[in-house]
Amino acid sequence: MNLVDTNILVYAYDRSEGRKHAACKRIIAEIWGGKREGAVSVQNLSELYVGLTKKVTNPLDEKIAEEIIASIVRFTGWRVLEFNKHTVLSAARLSRACRAPYFDALLAATMQENGVDAIITEDEEHFSKIPGIEVVNPLRRKKTLIISRAKTVYDFFSRRKTRC
Repeated sequence: MNLVDTNILVYAYDRSEGRKHAACKRIIAEIWGGKREGAVSVQNLSELYVGLTKKVTNPLDEKIAEEIIASIVRFTGWRVLEFNKHTVLSAARLSRACRAPYFDALLAATMQENGVDAIITEDEEHFSKIPGIEVVNPLRRKKTLIISRAKTVYDFFSRRKTRC
């Protein structure tokens, strides 16, 4: 199962994005059509609401954005991942050890805690720094799979090695 990052979700609903809209809409349609399973974090859903109502060229009405999110939450083809206080601590350690932005590390920690090891995203740079996360960027001219390769860092809080 792949987690669908916020940028892919936003492009799927933002018609002003042309080629990106078409590519991302196909991915989302496969999930809605039951051809693939998809996962999102509650973090993605929050970011999606803001992205669709505030950040796109033609913002959606807040009620429509809310309905899109409610549909994702209700549909069994989407697995909605939650995080907790322990995830926040894991994300802080990942962010520091891998030099990744905190909110990307939070998403990665949420994925790891839920057994999701691949993300569909345009953000290869940040997620490829995080160990154990496969990055799929459907917006590249050639579809490629990037598997992060990182050094090992000993995490004193969890008393385990973290690869970064």
